[in-house]
Amino acid sequence: MTPSAASPSACPPRLVFTDLDGSLLDHHSYDWEPARPWLARLKAEGVPVIPVTSKTRSEILPLRRELGLEDAPFIAENGALAGLPLAWSHARLDRGPGPDGLAIRTLGVDIGLIRQRLAVWRERLGVRFTTMSEMSLEALVDFTGLAEPQARLARLREGSEPLIWEEGDEPLAAFCEGLEGDGLRLVRGGRFWHVTGDCHKGSAVAWLIERFEALRGHRPRTLALGDGPNDIAMLEVVDQAVVIRGCHDLEVSPDQASLYRSLATGPDGWVEGMEHWWGRDERRPSSVEEGRPPTEPGPREDGVPA
Repeated sequence: MTPSAASPSACPPRLVFTDLDGSLLDHHSYDWEPARPWLARLKAEGVPVIPVTSKTRSEILPLRRELGLEDAPFIAENGALAGLPLAWSHARLDRGPGPDGLAIRTLGVDIGLIRQRLAVWRERLGVRFTTMSEMSLEALVDFTGLAEPQARLARLREGSEPLIWEEGDEPLAAFCEGLEGDGLRLVRGGRFWHVTGDCHKGSAVAWLIERFEALRGHRPRTLALGDGPNDIAMLEVVDQAVVIRGCHDLEVSPDQASLYRSLATGPDGWVEGMEHWWGRDERRPSSVEEGRPPTEPGPREDGVPA
Protein backbone atom coordinates (compact mmCIF):
# COMPACT_ATOMS: atom_id res chain seq x y z
CA MET A 1 0.00 0.00 0.00
CA THR A 2 1.32 3.46 -0.84
CA PRO A 3 1.51 5.60 2.32
CA SER A 4 -0.64 8.68 2.46
CA ALA A 5 0.90 12.07 3.07
CA ALA A 6 1.03 13.47 6.59
CA SER A 7 2.07 16.81 7.95
CA PRO A 8 5.57 16.64 9.46
CA SER A 9 4.67 19.31 12.02
CA ALA A 10 1.82 17.15 13.36
CA CYS A 11 4.27 14.62 14.81
CA PRO A 12 6.97 14.80 17.50
CA PRO A 13 10.52 13.79 16.46
CA ARG A 14 10.44 10.17 15.31
CA LEU A 15 13.00 7.43 14.68
CA VAL A 16 12.60 4.10 12.89
CA PHE A 17 14.99 1.29 13.78
CA THR A 18 14.95 -1.65 11.41
CA ASP A 19 16.55 -5.02 11.01
CA LEU A 20 17.60 -5.72 7.42
CA ASP A 21 17.73 -9.40 6.42
CA GLY A 22 14.25 -10.91 6.63
CA SER A 23 12.74 -7.54 7.53
CA LEU A 24 13.38 -4.54 5.27
CA LEU A 25 15.18 -6.94 2.89
CA ASP A 26 13.60 -10.16 1.67
CA HIS A 27 15.13 -13.20 3.38
CA HIS A 28 15.89 -14.97 0.09
CA SER A 29 16.22 -12.34 -2.64
CA TYR A 30 17.25 -9.32 -0.50
CA ASP A 31 14.68 -7.27 -2.45
CA TRP A 32 13.22 -4.18 -0.74
CA GLU A 33 10.98 -2.77 -3.49
CA PRO A 34 7.69 -3.06 -1.51
CA ALA A 35 9.13 -0.67 1.10
CA ARG A 36 10.17 2.02 -1.39
CA PRO A 37 7.06 4.26 -0.95
CA TRP A 38 7.39 4.20 2.83
CA LEU A 39 11.11 4.98 2.70
CA ALA A 40 10.34 7.93 0.41
CA ARG A 41 7.62 9.20 2.76
CA LEU A 42 9.81 8.95 5.85
CA LYS A 43 12.68 10.71 4.11
CA ALA A 44 10.36 13.52 2.99
CA GLU A 45 9.13 13.92 6.57
CA GLY A 46 12.67 13.95 7.97
CA VAL A 47 12.25 10.69 9.89
CA PRO A 48 15.57 8.78 10.06
CA VAL A 49 15.37 5.08 9.15
CA ILE A 50 18.23 3.48 11.05
CA PRO A 51 19.51 0.02 10.05
CA VAL A 52 20.21 -2.20 13.07
CA THR A 53 21.71 -5.36 11.68
CA SER A 54 24.14 -8.24 11.96
CA LYS A 55 25.72 -7.02 8.72
CA THR A 56 29.18 -5.47 8.70
CA ARG A 57 30.00 -1.83 8.18
CA SER A 58 31.37 -2.75 4.74
CA GLU A 59 28.02 -4.31 3.78
CA ILE A 60 25.93 -1.44 5.12
CA LEU A 61 27.71 1.43 3.34
CA PRO A 62 26.58 0.52 -0.21
CA LEU A 63 23.14 -0.49 1.09
CA ARG A 64 22.67 2.94 2.69
CA ARG A 65 23.23 4.56 -0.69
CA GLU A 66 20.90 2.13 -2.46
CA LEU A 67 18.15 2.62 0.13
CA GLY A 68 18.59 6.40 0.35
CA LEU A 69 19.60 6.31 4.03
CA GLU A 70 22.91 8.19 3.81
CA ASP A 71 21.76 10.84 6.29
CA ALA A 72 20.88 8.31 8.99
CA PRO A 73 23.23 6.52 11.40
CA PHE A 74 23.46 2.74 11.50
CA ILE A 75 24.20 -0.02 13.98
CA ALA A 76 26.29 -2.91 12.67
CA GLU A 77 27.16 -6.43 13.82
CA ASN A 78 24.31 -6.79 16.32
CA GLY A 79 25.25 -3.67 18.28
CA ALA A 80 29.05 -3.96 18.17
CA LEU A 81 29.53 -0.58 16.47
CA ALA A 82 27.64 2.48 15.32
CA GLY A 83 28.24 4.68 12.28
CA LEU A 84 27.38 8.33 12.88
CA PRO A 85 26.89 11.03 10.22
CA LEU A 86 28.07 14.51 11.12
CA ALA A 87 24.65 15.61 12.43
CA TRP A 88 24.70 12.71 14.93
CA SER A 89 28.31 13.18 16.07
CA HIS A 90 29.48 14.85 19.27
CA ALA A 91 32.56 17.04 18.86
CA ARG A 92 34.10 15.99 22.20
CA LEU A 93 32.98 12.36 22.47
CA ASP A 94 33.51 11.03 18.94
CA ARG A 95 36.57 10.73 16.76
CA GLY A 96 36.57 12.80 13.61
CA PRO A 97 34.83 11.37 10.55
CA GLY A 98 36.69 8.98 8.27
CA PRO A 99 36.89 9.05 4.46
CA ASP A 100 33.24 7.96 4.26
CA GLY A 101 32.14 10.97 6.34
CA LEU A 102 31.15 8.81 9.32
CA ALA A 103 32.37 8.75 12.89
CA ILE A 104 32.59 5.13 14.06
CA ARG A 105 31.74 4.40 17.68
CA THR A 106 32.85 0.99 18.99
CA LEU A 107 30.28 -0.42 21.40
CA GLY A 108 31.65 -3.96 21.72
CA VAL A 109 35.03 -5.71 21.68
CA ASP A 110 37.66 -6.37 19.04
CA ILE A 111 37.16 -9.29 16.65
CA GLY A 112 40.63 -10.63 17.52
CA LEU A 113 39.61 -11.30 21.12
CA ILE A 114 36.39 -13.01 20.03
CA ARG A 115 38.19 -15.36 17.67
CA GLN A 116 40.85 -16.13 20.26
CA ARG A 117 38.28 -17.11 22.88
CA LEU A 118 36.26 -19.16 20.37
CA ALA A 119 39.37 -21.23 19.67
CA VAL A 120 39.90 -21.74 23.40
CA TRP A 121 36.33 -22.91 24.08
CA ARG A 122 36.23 -25.16 21.02
CA GLU A 123 39.28 -27.02 22.32
CA ARG A 124 38.25 -26.98 25.99
CA LEU A 125 34.70 -28.26 25.42
CA GLY A 126 35.38 -30.35 22.32
CA VAL A 127 32.40 -28.80 20.50
CA ARG A 128 31.87 -28.49 16.76
CA PHE A 129 30.96 -25.24 15.02
CA THR A 130 32.02 -23.43 11.87
CA THR A 131 32.66 -19.69 11.98
CA MET A 132 32.02 -17.45 9.00
CA SER A 133 35.74 -16.71 8.77
CA GLU A 134 36.39 -20.46 8.41
CA MET A 135 33.88 -20.93 5.59
CA SER A 136 35.11 -20.83 2.02
CA LEU A 137 33.71 -17.99 -0.08
CA GLU A 138 31.82 -20.52 -2.18
CA ALA A 139 30.26 -22.13 0.91
CA LEU A 140 29.25 -18.72 2.26
CA VAL A 141 27.59 -17.79 -1.03
CA ASP A 142 25.68 -21.09 -1.07
CA PHE A 143 24.60 -20.77 2.57
CA THR A 144 23.47 -17.13 2.48
CA GLY A 145 22.41 -16.62 -1.14
CA LEU A 146 24.60 -13.52 -1.32
CA ALA A 147 26.44 -12.64 -4.49
CA GLU A 148 30.20 -13.13 -4.25
CA PRO A 149 31.06 -9.41 -3.81
CA GLN A 150 28.55 -9.08 -0.96
CA ALA A 151 29.78 -12.30 0.63
CA ARG A 152 33.32 -10.86 0.67
CA LEU A 153 32.01 -7.77 2.49
CA ALA A 154 30.16 -9.98 5.01
CA ARG A 155 33.48 -11.50 6.07
CA LEU A 156 34.99 -8.12 7.02
CA ARG A 157 34.04 -8.43 10.69
CA GLU A 158 35.09 -5.85 13.29
CA GLY A 159 33.22 -6.77 16.47
CA SER A 160 31.30 -10.04 16.01
CA GLU A 161 31.75 -13.55 14.63
CA PRO A 162 28.84 -15.47 13.07
CA LEU A 163 28.96 -19.24 13.37
CA ILE A 164 26.99 -22.35 12.46
CA TRP A 165 26.42 -24.50 15.57
CA GLU A 166 26.85 -28.24 14.92
CA GLU A 167 26.00 -29.67 18.35
CA GLY A 168 22.91 -30.10 20.54
CA ASP A 169 21.38 -27.94 23.27
CA GLU A 170 23.41 -29.27 26.22
CA PRO A 171 26.84 -28.45 24.76
CA LEU A 172 25.39 -25.11 23.60
CA ALA A 173 24.51 -24.18 27.20
CA ALA A 174 28.07 -24.96 28.35
CA PHE A 175 29.45 -22.97 25.40
CA CYS A 176 27.29 -19.95 26.28
CA GLU A 177 28.37 -20.14 29.92
CA GLY A 178 32.03 -20.20 28.92
CA LEU A 179 31.63 -17.21 26.64
CA GLU A 180 29.75 -15.27 29.32
CA GLY A 181 32.72 -15.78 31.64
CA ASP A 182 34.80 -13.97 29.02
CA GLY A 183 32.32 -11.11 28.76
CA LEU A 184 30.96 -12.38 25.44
CA ARG A 185 27.42 -13.11 24.27
CA LEU A 186 25.89 -15.65 21.87
CA VAL A 187 22.67 -14.60 20.11
CA ARG A 188 20.56 -16.34 17.48
CA GLY A 189 20.01 -14.72 14.11
CA GLY A 190 18.04 -15.85 11.10
CA ARG A 191 20.89 -17.94 9.63
CA PHE A 192 23.80 -17.81 12.09
CA TRP A 193 24.53 -17.66 15.77
CA HIS A 194 26.50 -14.47 16.51
CA VAL A 195 29.24 -14.00 19.13
CA THR A 196 29.67 -10.41 20.30
CA GLY A 197 30.95 -8.52 23.30
CA ASP A 198 28.64 -7.46 26.11
CA CYS A 199 26.40 -5.54 23.73
CA HIS A 200 23.32 -6.21 21.66
CA LYS A 201 20.89 -4.43 19.37
CA GLY A 202 18.86 -3.17 22.34
CA SER A 203 21.77 -1.53 24.15
CA ALA A 204 22.97 0.08 20.93
CA VAL A 205 19.49 1.42 20.10
CA ALA A 206 19.09 2.78 23.64
CA TRP A 207 22.47 4.52 23.30
CA LEU A 208 21.47 6.06 19.97
CA ILE A 209 18.13 7.30 21.37
CA GLU A 210 20.01 8.97 24.23
CA ARG A 211 22.42 10.53 21.74
CA PHE A 212 19.49 11.96 19.73
CA GLU A 213 17.90 13.41 22.87
CA ALA A 214 21.20 14.94 24.02
CA LEU A 215 21.83 16.59 20.65
CA ARG A 216 18.26 17.66 19.82
CA GLY A 217 16.75 18.27 23.25
CA HIS A 218 13.68 16.14 22.49
CA ARG A 219 12.78 12.58 23.35
CA PRO A 220 11.84 10.93 20.04
CA ARG A 221 8.94 8.63 19.41
CA THR A 222 10.46 5.32 18.37
CA LEU A 223 9.43 2.30 16.31
CA ALA A 224 11.46 -0.87 15.65
CA LEU A 225 10.88 -3.72 13.22
CA GLY A 226 12.59 -7.11 13.19
CA ASP A 227 12.06 -10.81 12.55
CA GLY A 228 14.64 -12.74 14.60
CA PRO A 229 15.59 -13.59 18.19
CA ASN A 230 18.54 -11.20 17.96
CA ASP A 231 15.99 -8.38 17.42
CA ILE A 232 14.16 -8.97 20.72
CA ALA A 233 16.26 -6.57 22.82
CA MET A 234 15.79 -3.84 20.19
CA LEU A 235 12.03 -4.40 20.08
CA GLU A 236 11.84 -4.04 23.86
CA VAL A 237 13.53 -0.62 24.22
CA VAL A 238 11.32 1.33 21.78
CA ASP A 239 7.82 2.80 22.11
CA GLN A 240 6.24 0.59 19.44
CA ALA A 241 7.44 -2.62 17.82
CA VAL A 242 6.71 -4.93 14.91
CA VAL A 243 7.64 -8.61 14.82
CA ILE A 244 7.77 -9.43 11.13
CA ARG A 245 6.72 -12.94 10.28
CA GLY A 246 9.96 -14.85 9.75
CA CYS A 247 11.05 -17.43 7.22
CA HIS A 248 12.10 -19.63 10.13
CA ASP A 249 10.46 -21.38 13.08
CA LEU A 250 12.30 -19.42 15.78
CA GLU A 251 10.30 -17.85 18.60
CA VAL A 252 10.39 -14.05 18.77
CA SER A 253 8.43 -12.87 21.83
CA PRO A 254 9.63 -9.49 23.14
CA ASP A 255 8.32 -8.05 26.39
CA GLN A 256 6.57 -5.17 24.66
CA ALA A 257 3.05 -3.86 25.31
CA SER A 258 2.80 -2.00 21.98
CA LEU A 259 3.49 -4.97 19.71
CA TYR A 260 2.18 -5.86 16.26
CA ARG A 261 2.83 -9.15 14.48
CA SER A 262 2.70 -9.05 10.71
CA LEU A 263 1.01 -11.62 8.55
CA ALA A 264 3.38 -11.01 5.63
CA THR A 265 7.12 -11.70 5.57
CA GLY A 266 10.07 -9.52 4.62
CA PRO A 267 9.50 -6.04 3.19
CA ASP A 268 5.77 -6.72 2.74
CA GLY A 269 5.56 -7.39 6.47
CA TRP A 270 7.68 -4.29 7.09
CA VAL A 271 5.14 -2.18 5.17
CA GLU A 272 2.29 -3.87 7.04
CA GLY A 273 3.86 -2.92 10.36
CA MET A 274 4.47 0.67 9.29
CA GLU A 275 0.87 0.96 8.12
CA HIS A 276 -0.42 -0.39 11.42
CA TRP A 277 1.47 2.00 13.69
CA TRP A 278 2.14 5.11 11.62
CA GLY A 279 -0.04 4.82 8.52
CA ARG A 280 -2.99 6.34 10.38
CA ASP A 281 -1.14 9.07 12.28
CA GLU A 282 -3.40 11.81 10.99
CA ARG A 283 -6.42 10.00 12.48
CA ARG A 284 -4.92 9.01 15.84
CA PRO A 285 -5.78 10.84 19.11
CA SER A 286 -3.32 13.35 20.50
CA SER A 287 -2.38 11.03 23.40
CA VAL A 288 -0.76 8.69 20.91
CA GLU A 289 0.96 11.52 19.04
CA GLU A 290 2.62 12.46 22.34
CA GLY A 291 4.00 8.96 22.72
CA ARG A 292 1.54 7.71 25.35
CA PRO A 293 0.06 4.22 24.98
CA PRO A 294 -3.03 4.05 22.76
CA THR A 295 -6.35 3.37 24.41
CA GLU A 296 -7.61 1.32 21.47
CA PRO A 297 -7.31 -2.48 21.69
CA GLY A 298 -3.93 -3.91 20.71
CA PRO A 299 -3.25 -6.45 17.97
CA ARG A 300 -3.92 -10.11 18.47
CA GLU A 301 -0.98 -12.53 18.36
CA ASP A 302 -1.84 -13.39 14.75
CA GLY A 303 -1.23 -9.76 13.75
CA VAL A 304 -4.87 -8.83 13.19
CA PRO A 305 -6.04 -5.80 15.20
CA ALA A 306 -8.46 -6.84 17.94
